[in-house]
Parts: sequence; structure tokens; C-alpha cells
Amino acid sequence: MLEHAIGYVDEGEFYGAKALLNVWKPTVIGNDFSLSQIWVLSNIRGRLANSIEAGWHVNPSENSDGLPRLFTFWTPNGYRSGCYNMLCPGFVQTSLTISLGAAIGPISTYYGEQYDVAFMIWKDPKSENWWLKVGNEVIGYWPSSLFTDLRNHATLIEYGGEVYSGSSGKHTSTQMGSGHFPDEGLGKATYARNLEVIDRANNLNAPSNLRLYTDKPNCYSVTKGYGGVWHNYIYFGGPRYNSNCL
Repeated sequence: MLEHAIGYVDEGEFYGAKALLNVWKPTVIGNDFSLSQIWVLSNIRGRLANSIEAGWHVNPSENSDGLPRLFTFWTPNGYRSGCYNMLCPGFVQTSLTISLGAAIGPISTYYGEQYDVAFMIWKDPKSENWWLKVGNEVIGYWPSSLFTDLRNHATLIEYGGEVYSGSSGKHTSTQMGSGHFPDEGLGKATYARNLEVIDRANNLNAPSNLRLYTDKPNCYSVTKGYGGVWHNYIYFGGPRYNSNCL
């Protein structure tokens, strides 16, 4: 089961996306995982064909320390198959200083200091490859030959959180983000700020008509806002199983 709490833009042609993702260490149960990321997708007539994703996740099945770690994922066929990091041929790493799977820190604390990391995915108009930048470091690229629809451009951009759980019965106890609902605000809830999309000329622009989606708002929720140096932003996340989330 996958559950999401996201902001998204689906009107136009997109050649990438950028956001600053707030870093937390959510509690993750068993073989679940919890993540915060940006998605660059092709959505043709309601069919998700290709996706490129990057952000941080806590995934104990891969790393037992429970730390948030840099990760990527891509699929060429609507999630029938796909690949994390460099576990199969696809992503080409060019950075000699930052590797996929590296722990991300420092970590935000409730009522304490907040930390975020900039993630940007964009299409190089010359090579037509899709590149990844984390902070100030260009990490590598996905060759355009991996994809069908994304050889041209994306049609859907998403920002926010996702939780996976394989458990049945009552809802999982895995947290999303800080483990607190968006209405708690700065210092308590998880955010993604300075949300931007990239046009054909590689210009960063504010997303037009940013909308929200969540699978189960009593479990994980999302709100949006605009203002100050953050410009477009969302708060998202939630506390896991509770009396209203069964």
C-alpha cells in the first residue's frame, strides 16, 4: 500500500522541477519506508508512463540505522518495473563527492532547528538527458534513452511525501515527515518550499495552479501557502495509526 500527501502541477510542458525539502527522521516500522521527494512524470491521458524521482527516504530494509538518505528512483513503464539508485543500469553518477544512498544531515527536530536540502531535476536541451542536482552538487544524470514520453518533456510535477507499507489490517504506524500534521506549522510539521518548475529554456518559474492530493487525510495530510522568501510551499505529513486513521 502506498499513501501520499503531495502538491502537484499538471497544466503545461515541464522540463524539470526544484524544491527545498525539509529533512526529518520519521519512525518507520518493519519493511515500510517513508520519503520526501520531487517527482517528474509523464501522464498521458491518465496513464503514468515514465517517472524520475529524487529526495530523501528512511528505508530500514536497506539501511538499519534509520537515517534519512539520498535516493533516486525511475521507471520506464508506469511502475511495472524500475530502479532505485544504481541497483540496475540507468542512472550515471558524475559526482566524486556525493553518492546515492549517502546519509543526509543535519536532521530537523521538533520545536528545534530546521534543515532543508535543495533538489533539482532538469532536462539538458543539448544532450536531452535528465540531470540531478542536490544542494550545490551535480550528482549525475538519467540518459534520455531510458524513457519514452520523458524523451520529450514531463506533463506532471509533484512535491511531497509517500509512505509504503506491506502490512494488512490496521493502518501502519510508520510516520510521514516529522510525524505531525501540516497545521502545526514551522518547527513541527514537514515542509517543501520554494517550489518551482522548469520551462523549455531552462528557466525556473513558480508553479501555476498548484493543487493538493492525499490518499487518507486523517493519516497523512497536506496544506499549501505562498509568501516571504519561501514563495510557494507546502506542509505535509502525519503521525501514522491513530483513532481517526484505522
